[in-house]
Amino acid sequence: MAEEKERSTPKSRIETLSDLIFGLALSIGALALIGSAPSSFYNLLKSIGYFAFSFLILISVWYAYTRAMSNVRIETRSDVELNVLLLFLVSIEPFLFNELVVSSLPAEYVSIIYALDLGGLFAIQAVLANSILADKSRPEKLLREYVGRRNAAITAAVILFISTLPFFWSWSIPVNSQTHIPLRFVLWIAPLLVHNIRRIWKNLAMGNK
Repeated sequence: MAEEKERSTPKSRIETLSDLIFGLALSIGALALIGSAPSSFYNLLKSIGYFAFSFLILISVWYAYTRAMSNVRIETRSDVELNVLLLFLVSIEPFLFNELVVSSLPAEYVSIIYALDLGGLFAIQAVLANSILADKSRPEKLLREYVGRRNAAITAAVILFISTLPFFWSWSIPVNSQTHIPLRFVLWIAPLLVHNIRRIWKNLAMGNK
């Protein structure tokens, strides 16, 4: 039991590794953009739009993760393994996103794996937030903050996991006579909106006091 409570990896080492992996993930996404050769102005804008989505997802995860790591206590082997799992999911995000955009594999199936990857990222954020909430000795203001962060992460994870259902691929939104956007892709925007809505709601609540 004493061995389980022993910190197997210093927290500073994990934070250093996380900065490296997040930086590499963002760099790989940028390199994939550089390596593409858009054949038209429309394709150029589309490539930038794809990169912007991946960039915003990784940045929002990085921001929430670094905030959580400043308050979470890495004390057990399971805590370390949870952080390693999150960093693994971050590291494969650019690869999966690139496969989704340019791969010859069926996009329907690649998109399922990608949605599970993103859902896992937000689910782990919820677990990290919950570990902070488990310590009732923390300041009340901090606990209130992480209740909101946990709930937002859970909501985002559930939406992403639900998006893997087959009918969210078959249902689509028409853009023009030749282009349709699967509803699954539309649902992926929700994680970004959830955090922004939570921030707006928090500001409004503070303004009413």
